[in-house]
Amino acid sequence: MVAQQLVSTSIRSEHAGDFRAEAAVLDLGTVQVSQFGYAPLRARRTAAHVRASDPEQYQLGLVTSGSMWISQNRNDSGPFSQDLVLWDTSRPFESGVPGTEPVRAVILSLPHSVLSLRPARVERLLAQRIPADRGMGAILAQYMRSLAVYGEECGPADLERLGSVALDLVGAALADRLGAADDELPEQARNQALLARIDTFIGHNLGDPELTPAAVAARHSISLRRLQLLFRERGQGVAATIRGLRLERCREDLGDTGQLAGTVHGVAGRWGFTSPSAFSRLFRETYGISPTEYRRAAVAAVARDVRARNDNDPCAHGTHGGAARS
Repeated sequence: MVAQQLVSTSIRSEHAGDFRAEAAVLDLGTVQVSQFGYAPLRARRTAAHVRASDPEQYQLGLVTSGSMWISQNRNDSGPFSQDLVLWDTSRPFESGVPGTEPVRAVILSLPHSVLSLRPARVERLLAQRIPADRGMGAILAQYMRSLAVYGEECGPADLERLGSVALDLVGAALADRLGAADDELPEQARNQALLARIDTFIGHNLGDPELTPAAVAARHSISLRRLQLLFRERGQGVAATIRGLRLERCREDLGDTGQLAGTVHGVAGRWGFTSPSAFSRLFRETYGISPTEYRRAAVAAVARDVRARNDNDPCAHGTHGGAARS
C-alpha cells in the first residue's frame, strides 16, 4: 500500500502478528493528499529502492497523533508530533514510530518540478521539524487537516483548485522557514499565502468592532487598495467578507439552545456588531427572518425533536414489555 501511494520501502514491525493500518488517498491534480494510520514500525528506503522506482517528489508529512521520526540527508528530526516534516523520494531515508502507540499522519506529495524554491535551498529542510503551531506552518497544517476531513466532498474542479492552493501554501511555508525573500516565489503563490494569513487573522478577530478593511491592511503592511484587489478576485470585498463571517457566527450561536441565557444583542456584540438595529436589519436581509424569530424557530425545532423521540419511545409512555401468558 505504501509503495503504491507513496514510495517503496522496506518495512519491519515488532507488531507483525497484530499489525493494523489504514490509508486514504485523494488526488488533487498536481498534488496528492494521503492519510495514514499504522502501528509502530520502522521503514527504510535505500539507494536500491530509489534506483528501482522514484516518483521524484517532495513529501510533506503532518503527524496528527502519536509520534514519528525520520532521518535523511544527514539530518534527523528526532521523535515529534503535531508538527510537519519534509523528505525527498530521490534520496534514501529511514523513519520509524517509537514506543507502542500507533501514529496518524496526513501527507502531501508534490513533484520536484512544481516547487518554486531552488532545490539546493530545499535540501536544508529535509528531515527537519517544521513547527505547526505558528506562522505559515500553522496555516499549512490547518489546511492539510481540512483537506483530510472535507476533501472527499469536493468535485474534480474544486479538487484541482484545492491542489493549487496547497502547492502555494507549501511554497510559502518552506520559504518562510528558510527566510527566503518574497521574490523567490511567483506572484500567485505570494498572494495565496498572504490571503491565507489574512483569512486566519480575520477569523481570530471577528469579535473586535475595530476589525475594518483598513485595520486588516495595516496589520499586514499592505495598502488598502492592494487588499481590495486581492479580495476582488474572490468575488467578494473585504468588508462584505467580514460582515458575512460575523453574521454566520451569530446565526450559529442563535441556533444553539445551550446559549439561550444570552440576549440576541449580546450575541451580536460578541461578534463585533455595535448597532442592534443594524444587526437585525442585516440578519433579516441575509436569512429572511429576524434574529429573534430565528432563535424561536430553533427552540421550537428542538422541542419538536424531543416530542418525536418521546412518541417513538415506548418507555417514555410507561409501556413495558413482558412475557406472554396463556
